[in-house]
Amino acid sequence: MSGIAEIIKSRISANSYDADGKLTDQEIADLIDLATHAPSAFNLQNWRFLAVRSEEAKARLLLLAYGQQKVIDAAVTFIVCGTLSPHESLPAALKPTLDAGIIDEAVYNMWVSAAQGMYQENPQLQRDEAIRSGSLAAMTLMLAAKGQGLVSTPMIGFDQSAVAKEFGLSSSEIPVMLVTVGYPGEENWPQKPRKAVHEVLQFV
Repeated sequence: MSGIAEIIKSRISANSYDADGKLTDQEIADLIDLATHAPSAFNLQNWRFLAVRSEEAKARLLLLAYGQQKVIDAAVTFIVCGTLSPHESLPAALKPTLDAGIIDEAVYNMWVSAAQGMYQENPQLQRDEAIRSGSLAAMTLMLAAKGQGLVSTPMIGFDQSAVAKEFGLSSSEIPVMLVTVGYPGEENWPQKPRKAVHEVLQFV
């Protein structure tokens, strides 16, 4: 298999972490650098990541994650956020693409105008986009972790509103999921079997 196929097929959702395994600030930043290469509509990049790594912050998060020990044992738990009102942030987010000559000013203006029309009066679509972007970034983060010899797991078992309040998220930020990352412990399951392709694929 190719390198990426091996990473995808060997990735697991880890519940057991080596509590002594640590990651440096640079190693954490490198993971997020890779995560930000995930796709997003209009290249909105409407995401933000909080790296919960201090013992004090882990203890605060543990209470809001229903006592799941992996929050303590993992080297870091990322609070992956998707951001609302993407039409407001798009002009600045898209400017480097314009400056690099990847798109011209006509395309830039068209995308900014289209995003304004799509999102401004549509809070449900804003929320959908935040969840989509945060989820794509989270998956890219988990594959990046696997590529660095680490394990990870996505977590939806947490009090979303309490996490937002406890960690000072703004009203425009949605905590999409938690992602624990670290070195593997000794009690992880292998990757669980997947449905057969013919069960999930239809040619039209």
